[in-house]
Amino acid sequence: MHGIYAALMIGIVAGIVDVLPMVWQKMPWRANVSAFAHWVALGVVIPYVDWGIASWLKGALVALLFAVPILLIVTDTDSKAIIPITVMSLLLGAGVGWAGAVFV
Repeated sequence: MHGIYAALMIGIVAGIVDVLPMVWQKMPWRANVSAFAHWVALGVVIPYVDWGIASWLKGALVALLFAVPILLIVTDTDSKAIIPITVMSLLLGAGVGWAGAVFV
């Protein structure tokens, strides 16, 4: 059970990192909660995916895949959000992948 707690902590840290800029920009609270929950879930999923590739690359790819539905919804009203969502998905996903390989 130790691994799942570490995975949850990794997801919580990633969620905080993603949400802090959103809070500073005064984004709606639902967007903040949604982004946080997204990263907590990815913190649990990414470490347990086994694709036989580098952990950071696996994390970036899984995070990008999971971001596609969000991008489809968000870009309907804010097309400028594509770049920050994609960049944060790639960077945080790589970090979650690496941290999952080290701590989970």
